[in-house]
Amino acid sequence: MSDFLKQFGEDLKKNVPGFIAVSVAEIKSGMSYYSESALADFDPELASAFNLEVIKAKMNAIKALNLIGQEIDNVMITLTSQIHIIDVSENGEYFIYLAVDATKANLGMTKSILNKYKKEIVGKL
Repeated sequence: MSDFLKQFGEDLKKNVPGFIAVSVAEIKSGMSYYSESALADFDPELASAFNLEVIKAKMNAIKALNLIGQEIDNVMITLTSQIHIIDVSENGEYFIYLAVDATKANLGMTKSILNKYKKEIVGKL
């Protein structure tokens, strides 16, 4: 695992209120490059695999609707007690999957941290 991904995970755990889990995965293959969970029963790699299907479905919808030039920036799914964010890299090759506790999350801070790493992820992986 690269030092970049270790630093990324530590930064999220330390600075994202309500951190539950994170995974970084490649869109083309579904391969997970990094995952971390604060909860023993929450598998971020499994969650990434399912959320990859969300990304692929939205990509198909963009194509079917002929939305030329449109790309996915992020997808946010709000559950009863959790928020799941799927943040796609600028080149569309990778995504960050992050789950946070909805009662503790600061979405502005969380998005700021994700945007910082999303810009770096393409050059580091």
